[in-house]
Amino acid sequence: MAHLTGTRVSNFNESFLNENEHDSNAVLMELDKGLRSTKQGIQCEAVVRFPRLFEKYPFPILINSSFIKLADYFVSGSNLLRFWVLRVCQQSENHLDKILNIDNFVRCIFVVMHSNDPVARALLLRTLGAVSRVIPEKQQVHHAIRRALDSHDTVEVEAAIYASSCFAAQSSSFAISMCAKISDMIESLQVPVPMKLLLIPVLRHMHHEATTASLVSRLCMDLLPKYPAQSFVVAIIDTLTQLSSRTLVGVPGQLDVLLDFMQDLRTPVRIQVLRSFNELAGRQSVHAWPKPAIKALIDRFELCTNSKEQFLFLSILLKLSECQLTCQQLLREHRVALLRLCIQCISKLDDYTTATQAMAVLSVLVAFGLKKEGSGEQVDDILHMVNLHMEGLLLCTAKRAECTRDLRRVLTYGIRITQANAEFGTSFIEIVTNTLGDKGAYPPANAELMCEALVGLCEHFQLRKYAFSTAEDLIGDDNAMDTDELPPPKVNPMLARLPLILHKLNAIIDQENCEQQLRSVEILSSLVLQTTMGCYLPQKVVQCFEKCLGRLNCWTLYRIARTASRYGHHYVAAHIYTKVSQIVISDHIHYFLVALSQISQAECILNYGLEYAYMRDNYAPKVAPEPLMPLMKRLEMASNLYQQALASLRACSSPQHPCTFQLEYLKIRAQFLQTLHLAVTVKNAQVIVPPPAIAGSLAQNSRDYLQKFGHVTNQLRKLVKALKACEETYARLYKSSFDADHVTLEFLEVAEFQCALFAHIIESICYATPPESPVFLTTGDHPETRYFAASCQRMEQMQKNLPQEPANAKTISNRHLDVIIAQIEIITKTPLCLPRYFFQILQSTQIKLSVSPQPRSATEPVNVQSGSNLVIKVEGVLQHFSKQKKHFRRVESVQLSLTSQLITPPPRSSQELPKQGANDTVTLNQIVKPQRDFLSGSFLLPISSGGHFQVTLETFVVDENGITWCTGPKSSMVVRVLEDPSKQGAPAPSTSQAVGQTRRF
Repeated sequence: MAHLTGTRVSNFNESFLNENEHDSNAVLMELDKGLRSTKQGIQCEAVVRFPRLFEKYPFPILINSSFIKLADYFVSGSNLLRFWVLRVCQQSENHLDKILNIDNFVRCIFVVMHSNDPVARALLLRTLGAVSRVIPEKQQVHHAIRRALDSHDTVEVEAAIYASSCFAAQSSSFAISMCAKISDMIESLQVPVPMKLLLIPVLRHMHHEATTASLVSRLCMDLLPKYPAQSFVVAIIDTLTQLSSRTLVGVPGQLDVLLDFMQDLRTPVRIQVLRSFNELAGRQSVHAWPKPAIKALIDRFELCTNSKEQFLFLSILLKLSECQLTCQQLLREHRVALLRLCIQCISKLDDYTTATQAMAVLSVLVAFGLKKEGSGEQVDDILHMVNLHMEGLLLCTAKRAECTRDLRRVLTYGIRITQANAEFGTSFIEIVTNTLGDKGAYPPANAELMCEALVGLCEHFQLRKYAFSTAEDLIGDDNAMDTDELPPPKVNPMLARLPLILHKLNAIIDQENCEQQLRSVEILSSLVLQTTMGCYLPQKVVQCFEKCLGRLNCWTLYRIARTASRYGHHYVAAHIYTKVSQIVISDHIHYFLVALSQISQAECILNYGLEYAYMRDNYAPKVAPEPLMPLMKRLEMASNLYQQALASLRACSSPQHPCTFQLEYLKIRAQFLQTLHLAVTVKNAQVIVPPPAIAGSLAQNSRDYLQKFGHVTNQLRKLVKALKACEETYARLYKSSFDADHVTLEFLEVAEFQCALFAHIIESICYATPPESPVFLTTGDHPETRYFAASCQRMEQMQKNLPQEPANAKTISNRHLDVIIAQIEIITKTPLCLPRYFFQILQSTQIKLSVSPQPRSATEPVNVQSGSNLVIKVEGVLQHFSKQKKHFRRVESVQLSLTSQLITPPPRSSQELPKQGANDTVTLNQIVKPQRDFLSGSFLLPISSGGHFQVTLETFVVDENGITWCTGPKSSMVVRVLEDPSKQGAPAPSTSQAVGQTRRF
């Protein structure tokens, strides 16, 4: 059973449960029925279903009852059944905290320890080790493990060693108490050698106390000369390294030990030494390296005899170069030696893995030296060597299918140098495009890598192209004289290579086997669209995409159109969406594509002043034609198309895919366009609606002298309110987009700022003392968002054309309104780049709530006795799904907000008066932290009086940065407070009877 040590298997129970099951109790009953079967196979099948059940229904009550049930079968079942229960415990590690009766669970399974079967006892020990995280200080278990180490059965001792390793990692008291025991076993002559090799890795967890760590280190150092065998030396060195990396105090001493063993003649020992160096070069322990250790390590390079050792040695140098402190030391003191050994590795053309790793080390040093002021001259010779060998390595690795990782390394670090040196980036773009564009045949994976590298290079230069002049980018001459001339435009060097890229794209499409290179077609299309972002597409480019319509499948065409929408090329997007929507057979997909086509057609009208049908029949070859429609008509037609897109999007939405973000985004866009239409209306109305004759007296009476300009003043102020409403809507959409990617959130930030900026510009015209200008919090870290932000910068510069007037002598003239129209022209002619979240949901976070008490039916209220408080218990489950390796943001805590509002007051008699100052609305807030994706909270809701109350529970998510997101489910119910019959007095006599009058009927 030694092979089970540390086993974490999670792929054998993927598809047992029926996905349509919604009742956890029914599923649990079905599994219980399988456990009670007389057939062992059915019992095992029922056991292996439990991890999937815990993932689907991670409620503590269910998990607790399931583990108690498994404990019973662990005691009474066979060893095979115990083995599968062990696997359940190993796979359900995230849910062990939810076992409410953990003592009962341990007490139940611990009975097996008294069995005469050593295999059963071994399975118990491994099960206890699997749940060690929730029982770290269980003294009974500690004693059982210690006794099992003295067993005469090998299987039981190996299981005890596994349990010792698990508990030592969790419990400091266990690690301290077991240190002497394990050391005695290692030094004992009666313990066999294979068992000693299993005991040595347990010592790596003895780092909870400085005294214990020092004792273990001395023990390992004493063992090195006593056990010079290769396997022992490798295990001891690895254990010492792990211990040193956690304590950090023993790093210098461990480095000396590793340097001594670099001279060992055994290759596996040297490889383990290099791996240990690599471990200690991490971020946590690299700062503990003494200066002489780096020099001594570089001097030992000659001891690396084979390519694998050289690769590991270069990996250590690469990690040291990633740290700023050690990188600066390498450049200042060891630059010549590093350059010499890297050139020696690059010159080995028979080993491209080592050569590319050496290139990576040089690239990191160059990038650090170029970014750090005053260090550029130190890396000139290194940069020269990189320029000399980069093209050769690229050509050699691109032609070999087995060198894909090496090619990726060359391209990655080439992009890294480009981010520090634009001149190198320009030449690197030429090298990659020339390699990709020649007639040589490259493996598909390598061709895709080169295409992706070009996209990364293009993205960097697009960011430089649209960078704010005051924020970043080019470093100018401090002695240069200030002039009124505009700075020279920044050009993306990828534009000069665009003909070669188009030629390559056409060549792939014309091939008969273009289906095998669809990924390359998509990436090259994205490269073309990204390079020409903000530009009018030439006819040759459009013809290339039209050729794709007859050669590619619908999914690839949709991905190209989606990229066109994201980079603002709406004519190409509308052309593809219209064609593909006529082919698909699903109604939902058809309406979704129709909506995208209508959005793209609306943006074509805004950008070019031409309808899509006219552009399709009369597409200009090189330069965009003059608009045929005035601004008012462009806004009207675009608004109408957006309303049609909203209708189409509602038709494609379903309960499974509600399209919430898409609908909200289109509503805001349509609202913003209608606001711009209102602004143009104000400009046109100024000519035909002059100020009335009494405007002066009205202004004097209202003490608002801008009212003397009449109708235009009120309309501009109404426009400010509409723009601020758009700004608030963008802010609400931002707060509700917890799962959105960074590009989408930046886009929403810039859109919100654009509304605020435009409102401020109009406020400075129609108000005597406008508020301060809004602050721009982001400049965009992606090409599309920075391009959007650059248009906002042009709007700020356009604001300078407003007349400079004192606050007490402001006017509203044609010049002011002309500036507003110019601002609208900037907004409409800037192509809209649809955010990524509009098309792709890369992360999904859902919260499922269970609120009690619940009414018997949806139409009935919850009855509560008068004078008592209502206890509301909330349980929830977090469900995370992500297509990326790393989530954009994670849920740190959940805020529960409970609101109770009186909707139907109780009936009162005529003499009873309502209480003055009574507050019928109660709001309670509570922040709960999820434990293994489960959250629980409770409220004590006070009920002041009888009647019907609307109780609403809202959920807000707080991420790891403390930002609150208005996302999550919302639950509501009606509570009816019953009147206490004993407190109701007799009905009051009528007034007529009280006075003694005769009652008349």
